[in-house]
Parts: sequence; structure tokens; C-alpha cells
Amino acid sequence: MAACAVVIGTGGGIGSALAEALRDESAHDIVHGFDRRALDVTDEASIAAAAAEVKAGPPPNLVIVATGLLHAGERGPEKSMAMLDADWLLRQYAVNAVGPALVAKHFLPLFPRGQRGVFAALSARVGSISDNRLGGWYGYRAAKAALNQLIRTLAVEQKRINDRAIVVGLHPGTVDTRLSKPFQANVPAGQLFAPDRAAVQLLDVLDGLTVRDSGNLLAWDGTTIAP
Repeated sequence: MAACAVVIGTGGGIGSALAEALRDESAHDIVHGFDRRALDVTDEASIAAAAAEVKAGPPPNLVIVATGLLHAGERGPEKSMAMLDADWLLRQYAVNAVGPALVAKHFLPLFPRGQRGVFAALSARVGSISDNRLGGWYGYRAAKAALNQLIRTLAVEQKRINDRAIVVGLHPGTVDTRLSKPFQANVPAGQLFAPDRAAVQLLDVLDGLTVRDSGNLLAWDGTTIAP
């Protein structure tokens, strides 16, 4: 049976690099790439339509959600509680947490039973509550923390209904993309990754996963990040 991978968010730097890396390797015969025009994570109907398109072919054994929202227009990470805004908080949740959860709702049932399958969503170290020592970035931190909890809960359910499925969050580090561009000035030397390097690092992490890793948030170097 042909091996199939799905990358959601190919309009972004990491997503496009992941799709390209998967097409370059020989492990997957088919790679479906969806940008926002084809799949909007804030529109469940478009998620369902994309899942139906994938379902028409060989079942996927890898689904990566590489979408995310940190800033848009004049809106960016909050430096203090005085900057909190309900609409911006809800938009952060919609893109960074609810969207990936709805992708899981429609794509996890496509995994073949009894075979290894990996569902991964890009998260962030700043979503770790125990790692939060600097404060700020309220909406992004909270939305990624919610995503990490959703991933853990999906993993628990998958263990009951498809015990070969692995569900994880991935922290890619700081990658040279539009999302991180305004915040790169203070990145230590050697810790700003080009998208193609970040993609290879993340795929290496995914290749090494076992079912014991399911539910965790893993960094680009394979280490587990505490909740």
C-alpha cells in the first residue's frame, strides 16, 4: 500500500519546507499539501472537505498541522495585561488550538488501524506553564497551552481506539519565517533555523517516536518539554 503524508499549512515557511522534505525522501509515495486557500483551520467545513479528498486515496500515516498565529497587522503578543483584548484572545485560540483539534477530529479517523500513524501539530515551548518565567505573550502562551492539553487528551482517546496512533506537539525552535521575523533580534547565535533545516529536524523527531511519546510536547532536538 502506498504511504501517504499530509501537511496542513503549506503557505507558511515551515509547512512548505516540511512538504518539500517529505517529497524529497522516499518514505512517502503521496504527500498532500494544503495551504489556507484549500484548508482554513478556522472553517470546519474546509477541514472536512480536505479530509474527504485525502480519504479518496491511500490512508495517511502522517499528518502534520503547521499552522499558527502570533501576530497580524498591528496586533502582536501582549506585553502586559493592559493589552488584553477579547477578540484577539479568541482569534489566537481559534487558530492555535481549536483549529488543530478540528483537524484531528477529521483526519485521525483516516489512520489505518493496526499500523503506526503519527499526528503532529506545531506548538511552542512558551505553551509550557512550568517553563513560563518571563510572563507576557498572554494569548499565544494560553492558546499553545490549550493545544498541548488537547494533544494530551487526543492521545488518551487514541490509545483506546487505535493503539498504534501517536499524537504529539512539536516545538520547532525559532525558525526564520514571517511568524518569527519581528522577534528575531534576541535569538542567540546558532538558534535561528532556516525552514529547510527545521523541517528535517522535526521529521527526524517524528521518525524516532514510539507510542510512549504520544501526548507529549517534543522540541526540535527530541527532548520532551514539561507541561
